Amino acid sequence: MTSTKRYRKLGFDQKETKRLVEAMNTLLANYHLHYQKLRNFHWNVKGADFFDLHEQFEERYDIAKESIDEIAERIRVFGQTPLSNLSDYLEHSNIKEAKTDVPSDDMVKEILKDYEILLSYLTDAMNAAIDIGDVGTEDMLNTFIQDMEKHHWMLSSFLGK
Repeated sequence: MTSTKRYRKLGFDQKETKRLVEAMNTLLANYHLHYQKLRNFHWNVKGADFFDLHEQFEERYDIAKESIDEIAERIRVFGQTPLSNLSDYLEHSNIKEAKTDVPSDDMVKEILKDYEILLSYLTDAMNAAIDIGDVGTEDMLNTFIQDMEKHHWMLSSFLGK
């Protein structure tokens, strides 16, 4: 018995992608707050861990910036408009801004909390992509998830957990 595969063109219709685009916009908003928090911590880290964390925060905000761009462009692939205003990001994000004068260990703990929030939204978007057979978005999100899980482990190890 042979099965017939259904051809999926790039342009899914609005009805199919509604849940996916909403999930990716929420992910996008959270990534923006995370990105800004990483910039804040990069600029304001102090103490014995300065050199290690200053470099790590910069590396991670560069990765976050690329992820933000990929998510927004993927939303455009579906003919939709990504969130792009700070007020929208603040409204749709569960990640919150951080103070500037935070001890370095607390900075790392904040980033770990952000990762857990982001991983939750990455999973939501991944499930929405799987439901409509969108392998392109699934592949993109899987890459983000693997990278974030690995870095979560590294930062947890940095804290001795």
